[in-house]
Amino acid sequence: MTRIAVTGGAGRLGRSLVAGLAAAGHDLVSLDRAVSDAPELADVEQIAIDLSDADAAAAALAATRADALIHLAAIAVPFSAPEDVIMRTNAGLAVSVLGGAVKAGIRRVVAASSPTVLGYGAPTGWIPDRFPLDEDTPARPWNAYALSKLLIEQTIAMLARQTGEATRFAAFRPCYVIAPEEWAGALTQQGHTVRERLDDPALSAPAIFNYVDARDVASFADTLLRALPDIPNGETFFVAADDALAREPLADLVPRFYPGTEQLAAVLTGTTPAFSNAKARRVLGWHPEHSWRGELGEAADASTGSATATGSATATRSATTTGSATTTGSATHPDPATRKDVLA
Repeated sequence: MTRIAVTGGAGRLGRSLVAGLAAAGHDLVSLDRAVSDAPELADVEQIAIDLSDADAAAAALAATRADALIHLAAIAVPFSAPEDVIMRTNAGLAVSVLGGAVKAGIRRVVAASSPTVLGYGAPTGWIPDRFPLDEDTPARPWNAYALSKLLIEQTIAMLARQTGEATRFAAFRPCYVIAPEEWAGALTQQGHTVRERLDDPALSAPAIFNYVDARDVASFADTLLRALPDIPNGETFFVAADDALAREPLADLVPRFYPGTEQLAAVLTGTTPAFSNAKARRVLGWHPEHSWRGELGEAADASTGSATATGSATATRSATTTGSATTTGSATHPDPATRKDVLA
C-alpha cells in the first residue's frame, strides 16, 4: 500500500481519482481549499489549505508523510478567470506544490497537464503536423490556461534536472474527463450532458472529440505510480479513451470544424480518436476500460464507425450557436471574454 497525497482531491477529477486509488488499496490524503462532503471522500483524510502559500504547502506535504503526490489543483476551466489570474494561479501552484513535494522528500511526483497545450482552437486557425495527436506533437498554446499547463510540464523537467534520479516525475494530459454520474445524465464540465455532446458535434468539436472516463484516469494514475521507478524520468503521457466522443468517423467530422485538415484527418476512420494513448500502452501497459458506447448502450456500425442506439433513442440535431460559440462550418472560436471550458 502506498500513501498518496492528491492536491485538488475534492474536484471533479480528484474525487474519482481518489476513490479509484483508495479502491486499489492505497492510503489517500486530499489537500484542497476546503474539506468536502463528497461521498467519494467520506473515508479519506482531508486537509484544507491554501496551496498557493509555498511554505504552507511544503509543510503540509511533509506532514502527510506521503510516498507519492498527484498534483491536480488548478483553475481547471479556460477563460473562467482573467488570463493573468489563470497564469499566476496555475504557475504559482505548480512551483509551490511540486517544489514543496521535493522539499518534503516525496519520491514520486505526478502532475496533471492538459491536451490544450497543443494549441487546437486557436482563433487564427490550427492545423497539426499529423493525426493522431500524441506526445510528439509540438506544443503551441494560445491562451493562459494552455500555457500554464505547459509550464507545469516544464516545472517537472526543471525539478528533475535539480534532483536527478532521487525523485521520479511524470506528467499526464487527461482528455475531456467524464465522471461516472455524467454517464447517467449529470451535466459535464461544459454544462451539457454526454448525449447532448454526441447529438451536436459542435459541442465536442472544440476538444477534437476527445474524452476519458474519470475511472480510467484513476487506473492510469495507479499504473503510472507503480511504474515510475522503472521508466525514464520526467515522461509525459496522454490519457485518452480508445475511441472518439462522436457517432461519425473523425475523418468526416474534423475537416468540418478544422478547415485544411482533410488529408491529415483521413486516417481517423471508424471510431479512431484524434488523440493517441499508444505511449501509455507501450510504456506502462495501461489501457482504458470504459467507452461512451459501453456506458450509454450504443453499438458502433462496423462499416462507418457511426453509432446505433441499443435501448435508447438517438437524436440528431445541428446547432449554429453554442453559448457564445458560433459555428459556420469551420472551427469554433468563441469570444474569449465569455468562453468557458470548450477545449478540455
